[in-house]
Amino acid sequence: MKNLFNPIAITILIIILSISIYIIMENAGGNVEDEENMFKMEGTIKYIGLEGGFYGIIGDDGKKYQPINLPDEYRVDGLRVWFKARAREDLATIYMWGTPIEIIEIYPV
Repeated sequence: MKNLFNPIAITILIIILSISIYIIMENAGGNVEDEENMFKMEGTIKYIGLEGGFYGIIGDDGKKYQPINLPDEYRVDGLRVWFKARAREDLATIYMWGTPIEIIEIYPV
């Protein structure tokens, strides 16, 4: 009679389950962190003439935000916008002006 508990098959099954559990745990933790860094706000687009020039957002909270992915159509000095963004504390930029953010949604107001 054949052995129903083949050691090689059991080892492979344990490895696959371990990898699956690890991937699930990593993805679950990443979502919580992303949500903690997300915020919504209104602000004003501002052209900053430093280091060749760039566009930032001065939020209604008085803080400076440096969007890393501001769409071209919103690069208008003085434009009022509503935006949803994720703070990117893992990035540093050459401008050293404001908090780097990744725009999720943006609309003129």
